[in-house]
Amino acid sequence: MDGHNLTTPDEFILVGLTDLPQLQAPLFGFFLIVYMASVVGNLGLILLTKVDPRLQTPMYFFLRHLAFTDLGYSTAVGPKMLINIGKNQQTISYNWCATQLTFFIMFIINEVFILSAMAYDRYVAICNPLLYTVIMSQWLCEVLVAVPYLYSAFLSLLTVIKIFTSLFCGHNVIRHFYCDSLPLISLLCSDTLEIKLIILIFSAFNLVSSLLIVLVSYFLIFVAILRMNSAQGRAKAFSTCASHLTVIAVFYGTLFFMYVQPQSSHSFDTDKMASLFYTLVIPMLNPMIYSFRNKDVKNALHRSCKTCANLVKN
Repeated sequence: MDGHNLTTPDEFILVGLTDLPQLQAPLFGFFLIVYMASVVGNLGLILLTKVDPRLQTPMYFFLRHLAFTDLGYSTAVGPKMLINIGKNQQTISYNWCATQLTFFIMFIINEVFILSAMAYDRYVAICNPLLYTVIMSQWLCEVLVAVPYLYSAFLSLLTVIKIFTSLFCGHNVIRHFYCDSLPLISLLCSDTLEIKLIILIFSAFNLVSSLLIVLVSYFLIFVAILRMNSAQGRAKAFSTCASHLTVIAVFYGTLFFMYVQPQSSHSFDTDKMASLFYTLVIPMLNPMIYSFRNKDVKNALHRSCKTCANLVKN
């Protein structure tokens, strides 16, 4: 390979969502609404679970960090995508591309382990209710959150450093609407085997380990529920898991749709739609699921609205 072809691009060109100019305005409006709903919903959950005294339990501690994670990876992608659609200029600078990829990988990895921590929390609450406050101590909850943050930050930096210290061939067109690792790797001229192995091994570990925790937790939960004599007790146990189960089904369902479908059925447009769903739509849906399906959150929201109304009157 000639040396003059090995250049570091000043910016990348993102293929974007569509080439049709007439769709730019509707897409901008739709995704602006989706992103704003995500910001309002997740910030609302963060504030609500922080200030409401009745939501100071491990379950809502994890929910607060889930909302922060959702807000993090949707913000890593959403604003830049909206700016590009609004300007009809699908470019991203070299440094911002690296920054976007860093935060996106960190938050998306963190999401899977926060969801698995929440599954473990539900297992303890239903299978060991008398020891719940002892087992799910403040120290354990903080560890179950801190370890994923540190691990995801390490893995994110490792991936980004490996990619952005490699040699680019001079091509700068990314076949995606944001900077993702695999489209970037396709632009590299240097040997990509090591970085591909890192991504493959850690992605498999993250998905399998987190999903295993979720599946084992819910298997034990369902066994415990089936052993309950009271129908009211079974209904209450199911209701405490309903929101989390819905979030789990949507999130992992989307990931499996992207990565487990046969290679022959893969298409760029299909992958883009799935990526849009888990980068922007899921962070909007999660606060809605917890708001509409969780009585504690609905009651806390009602109390907060009532307090605000009283303050305005006074």
